[in-house]
Amino acid sequence: MTTSPPRTTPTGPATSGPGGLAAGAGTAGRPPGRAPATGAVKRRGWRRLLPAGLRNRLMVIGVAGLAVGLVLGGIALVGTLAFALQRSADNEARRIAEAVAMLVTEDALPDPLPVVGSTVRVQVVDSQRRVRSASIDADRLVPMLFGDELDRALEDGPVFIPGDRLGLRGPVRVVAVPAGPADDPQTVLVGKSMADVAHSVDLLKTSLLIGFPLLLALLAVVAWRVIGATLRPVEALRAGAEEITGGARPGQLPVPESHDEIHRLAVTLNGMLDRLESARGRQRAFVADAAHELRSPLANMRTQLEVAQRLGPRNDWPAVADDLLADTERLSRLVNDLLLLARVDDAGPRPAKVGRVELGELIAGAAGRHPSPPVRVEASDTALWTVGDPDALGRVVANLVDNAVRHARGEVVVSAYAEPPYQVVSVTDDGPGIPAADRDRVFDRFTRLDDARARDAGGAGLGLAIVRELVRQHGGTVRLDDARPDASEPAANPGLRVEVRLPAAPADRQRSVQDRQPRSVQAGSERPTTSVE
Repeated sequence: MTTSPPRTTPTGPATSGPGGLAAGAGTAGRPPGRAPATGAVKRRGWRRLLPAGLRNRLMVIGVAGLAVGLVLGGIALVGTLAFALQRSADNEARRIAEAVAMLVTEDALPDPLPVVGSTVRVQVVDSQRRVRSASIDADRLVPMLFGDELDRALEDGPVFIPGDRLGLRGPVRVVAVPAGPADDPQTVLVGKSMADVAHSVDLLKTSLLIGFPLLLALLAVVAWRVIGATLRPVEALRAGAEEITGGARPGQLPVPESHDEIHRLAVTLNGMLDRLESARGRQRAFVADAAHELRSPLANMRTQLEVAQRLGPRNDWPAVADDLLADTERLSRLVNDLLLLARVDDAGPRPAKVGRVELGELIAGAAGRHPSPPVRVEASDTALWTVGDPDALGRVVANLVDNAVRHARGEVVVSAYAEPPYQVVSVTDDGPGIPAADRDRVFDRFTRLDDARARDAGGAGLGLAIVRELVRQHGGTVRLDDARPDASEPAANPGLRVEVRLPAAPADRQRSVQDRQPRSVQAGSERPTTSVE
């Protein structure tokens, strides 16, 4: 029995595809269990090095950055001081050398050469490297610089030599200045001990090595307390949030007194909590009202069925079927309204389907579902275009017309006209109207006034709520007013005027209507012709 050799996997990069990558070598095709990318591993490795807790991490990062800054600053300080002291020593030696060179030029060179201080040595050598003159402590036989050192000192500037060559402590800085006439060139050499400079630099280094750790420790303690004080309001916010989420009661997060970013965060979070609590309250009320509205027709249907079951053959089954069908239609309308409100809540601030809508045809179609009288349409002689969802705007007008017909005594007037930059749809009835104190409340869901509850033949209090949500989604407004606001005396039936304002379509997209004639159109009569996209 033969066996195939084991399959081997190449270790090098595949080159069958562009750029040396095999097809399917992307991230999506990586088999399970493969190690993540190197960069991700390095990032997680750095995170593991940091201690747990934001305060500890801030301390480690801050102290590390401060330590690096202090070290770099100390190095720069030591280097700057060493450079400044060396430059000062070079200038001093050069002044001495230039003064001696002037004496050599004037052939007034004394012997020994006068110098100030025990850390300076002066020699004057000729072109043969012989010492012509020297200070009292300098060597009179051997020049302080050898051949190549002298050349470098003349060409490149001061050089360092060991101090024991001149009997001085520490390194010596030697300055060479040419002097004398051209037929007898000479060189003035001035050596200055750098022991004091080295001592000053060493003293600074020692001070920094002792002072910087103490300063770093002090700053770390201060930073620890400052970071703790800064994060204390954050911990208070966390504790408050845990207390709020741990219980069912509403609450507020503690707001720090300092007017800073954390203060603004706490105010923003409290506003969010208020909105969430308000939304939760509306949701509870909505669920309770929906359950109540659904329970009423279900209870009615059950009662009818139980009565019919007891009566048996003596029951009027066609009448029972009609009653059950009416209750079923009421349930269907309620469920459809609830689904519509849910879709509007999920759709966001703009309608999902947007198109050009001509309001004249919209109100004619909504009014055509009712007899005339009582519904009368006042058509405009120009096309009134807006932008939105035709079905949603049709539902707005239909709800308003249905509500007006339900409460009108004898007439409902539906009209549309332009008030730039808006297009206005108005529905007016001669019914009992709505008191001014209740005109905001009637837009809440499942809200019905007492009179409406007594007279309503099936409404659930969702019609105006749907109108407001749909109009708001289209960027418009809804306003309620008396049908005759200018009446001198209050009437028993002031009527109600509902005015919907929608943004007009852009002027360059407006289309005129050629075949429409200005007239009062009765509901159910011939509809005017418009130009529709």
